[in-house]
Amino acid sequence: MKIKLAVILLSTFLFQSCSKSDYKSAEIPNTTFQPVSTENIVMYEINPAAFSTTKDFQGITNRLDNIKALGVNTIWIMPIFPVGEVNSFGSPYCVKEYTSIRTSLGSMQDFKNLVTTAHQKGIAVILDWVANHTSWDNSWITTNPSWYTHDGNGQIISPAGTGWNDVADLNFSNQDMRLAMIDAMKFWVTETNVDGFRCDAADYVPADFWQQANTALNAIPNKHLILLAEGARADHFNSGFQLNFSWDYLGTIKNVFGNNQQSVGAIFTTNAAENNVVPNGKQKLRFTTNHDESNQNSPLTLYGGKNGAIAASVITIYLEGVPLLYCGQEVGVSSPLTYNGTNTINWNLNNDMELAYKNLLSFYNSSPASKTGVITNYSSSDCAVFKKKLGAEQVLIVVNSRLSSKNFNVPSAIQGIWTNAITGEAFILNSSLSLNGYQYLILKK
Repeated sequence: MKIKLAVILLSTFLFQSCSKSDYKSAEIPNTTFQPVSTENIVMYEINPAAFSTTKDFQGITNRLDNIKALGVNTIWIMPIFPVGEVNSFGSPYCVKEYTSIRTSLGSMQDFKNLVTTAHQKGIAVILDWVANHTSWDNSWITTNPSWYTHDGNGQIISPAGTGWNDVADLNFSNQDMRLAMIDAMKFWVTETNVDGFRCDAADYVPADFWQQANTALNAIPNKHLILLAEGARADHFNSGFQLNFSWDYLGTIKNVFGNNQQSVGAIFTTNAAENNVVPNGKQKLRFTTNHDESNQNSPLTLYGGKNGAIAASVITIYLEGVPLLYCGQEVGVSSPLTYNGTNTINWNLNNDMELAYKNLLSFYNSSPASKTGVITNYSSSDCAVFKKKLGAEQVLIVVNSRLSSKNFNVPSAIQGIWTNAITGEAFILNSSLSLNGYQYLILKK
């Protein structure tokens, strides 16, 4: 989806220089690294402008150990390309050149070093790819105007019905444009060894292009790519994507924890509806925030403070799909201004939240049932309670979605002796369980 923070990123991106580099065919860099399988991905979105005080690739490289310690094995980096200046608000999704790097982030070698270092730590790197549109000063407009959508007067237009006036709409009926786009995507795999793409505004791009592009990318030898569609269309999976976005789930989890106080049952209804169209081996990406969300409201605002934000994450991580965290979420960033292109994340905030996320992801990563177990739902209107079973392993998630204390009548099927998966202590579930506001339990046996 087209990013909504364009105006607040003006100060960072508007005047950045946009150097050009030519695409050349290359062999895959010598590497033995391969990403984890789809169901084992734990993804982390990085906004370079907010991530470090230096706002560059080195700032990301310097924190890879922290990312690894959090329990993450895949990072998605927001667009790293030169930003257009004509009609631009400075959004990184306003791409001036597909095979160059924004000079403020560092050099091509700096980016290659980031990818190499991430691989050494067992972390895959995927790039944010903007296929639907380019900046108004992208060289394609001058050299190949037929690659763009025109109105009845022959004028190039912005994507219809979007209000995205800072970008020009690409014409996917033009086969030459398609091939140039695919070549540019292959460039990043062959030249820098990235592990795939998060494809922006994928619902706006024809399915047959995605099938063409993903087929070409998957044909690159010695690479297993992660292909994520930022969209909700069911045909993304038939077009070669392993993952797409859970926008409906996000709306539901916000309604349950927010002012609407919707019944917890809505989470399971939405979960089933979304997953009904997901083929075996494919996954939905699940999150409580991302760059679009956090520039409007922080998780602390959306979910009722620190404890509510963590409680919402517990359900989101453990229910179904691949979990995504957005940079700064783990330390409880409370102000959207953190991501305005001028400010940066204070990594010393809320160490208790960071520890909670580490514990949540540590057990999740160690537990096959947590990732792919069969779900049995025992929830009430206020408390999310569900069991996941795979083979002999059972995991029970209990979350009070309300600020106030709630009593939960425990079904006989889950009464008995469990082990607290975080503390290792024995935990006895009797017929009634009293939960403090936003309290959660992760139990195993």
